[in-house]
Formats: sequence, structure tokens, C-alpha cells
Amino acid sequence: MIGLIPLITLLFIVAVSLLVTRIATVALSFTGLSRELARFQARSAFSGTGFTTSESERIVEHPVRRRIVLILMLVGNGVFIGTVSTLVAAFLQTSGTGSMLRTVAFLAVGLGLLWLISASKWIDKWMSVVIGWALRKWTHLDARDYHGLLHLSEGYTVTEYVVHQGDWVQGKPLIALRLGDEGLHVLGILRKTGEYVGTPTGSTYIRQGDTLILYGRTDLLAEIEGRKAGPAGDEGHDRRVAEQQRLLALQKGEERVRGERNSGKDAAGQTSA
Repeated sequence: MIGLIPLITLLFIVAVSLLVTRIATVALSFTGLSRELARFQARSAFSGTGFTTSESERIVEHPVRRRIVLILMLVGNGVFIGTVSTLVAAFLQTSGTGSMLRTVAFLAVGLGLLWLISASKWIDKWMSVVIGWALRKWTHLDARDYHGLLHLSEGYTVTEYVVHQGDWVQGKPLIALRLGDEGLHVLGILRKTGEYVGTPTGSTYIRQGDTLILYGRTDLLAEIEGRKAGPAGDEGHDRRVAEQQRLLALQKGEERVRGERNSGKDAAGQTSA
């Protein structure tokens, strides 16, 4: 005889766990984390595994993120105890090999369905929208969705770039690098000493061991991290600058066409009036 009540309880606990981590992911993303990092840290804190990275150390320094992580850890511990006890109860109520196999099959099917639901991008999108609306309405979180504001899902991203000896950016002020001409922006610099430069200027010097917080297109960020000092690095920079100029010219052309089209619609509307 299958112990249905313990199994259903177990599946309910797992479903609630997935919902809790989804809520925490959205809440952490409101504090400025990327959606991917927020998801990883939420799952790490909830499960109690993997929460020992340098990113985790910075998260606990943020008061709002620290509260979210603390709640996740407390809930995660309770869920772990409830899961183990419910699982033990489910198998204790089975008798015989056939009943045991049915219990395992029922549990596997239930967990499989929950996994399919959690892996659905469509469900993830709409759950994130609903959870975000609820958090904005009923909490006092710093509810700014930086992921959406920076269009990080549209080919743009924020990344940390650790400067090593021999890198193209090492040993130069920002004004000499002209990263803006490539379409890259330095949001901040974390010095090797721990000092943080939140508003770097053209005279800010890039040193070995610095961590640059960069924003831009994903392909540009990947390329600059592998760019070495010397003529090849300078050629890479010039090539990216020329590419950015072409993109800007194309963008201006599209904006001009849209402007002329809108002007034509306005003129037609005034004539008909």
C-alpha cells in the first residue's frame, strides 16, 4: 500500500521550495543582481551548498540581500528536516517489493512534473512578473529591476573583469583606453586593496589586480577580456571602434527614417483635420 499522504506532502514541500527560491531570485534581482547570479545565490543559500564564493561575501554586506539570504537559510533548514521526515514516513508505510516500486514510481513522476514546470521559460517569465508585482506592492524592497533597466537579456550584460599583467587595459588611464568609443562603459573599479572607485573619470589609472565593472554588449566584453597589450591589442580596439561607428550610423539612419515617417503621419493628420 502506497503512503499517498506522505508522498503528496513531500511533493507539496518541494513545490513550495521551488516557489520560495523563485521569489528570492526576483527579490535579489531587485537589489541590482543579474537574474542568473540572483538565481544561483538563492538556490545556494536555500540548499546550504555553494554559498562560499566571493560574490556571496559581497551579498551579505548588503542589508536587504542579507535579510533575504537569512530567510532562505532558515526556510531551507526547515524544508530539509520536513523532507527527510516525510520521505522516511512514506517508505515506512510501504510493505513488499511491489509497494516499494510503486512508491518510487509515484515519487519519480511527481518530481519529474515539478521539474518540467520549474524548467519552463514561459512559466518562469509569468511567475517573475507576478512575483515582481507582488513584491513591489506589499514589500519595501529597493524595487528597481536593474536587469530590465540595463536590457541584460537583449545582448547586453554587466561583468567583472580582473586585470592581469600584460592585459591591454593595464597601466593606462581610462581616457587613453577610449572604451566608450567601443561601446563599453566602466561602472566602477574595485582596487586590489579593497578600495572601490564608484565614479571613475578619464584620469583614473588602471592597475594590475583591479576589477573593472563593465557594461556593454556581451561579445565586446568577451573580446576585451582576452585582449593583450601590443599592436594586436591596438588593432583590436581600432576594429571595435570602427564597428561601433557603423552601428551608430545605422542607428541614426533608422531614427531619421522613423522621424520622417512620424512627421508624415502628423502632417496627414493635420490635413485631414
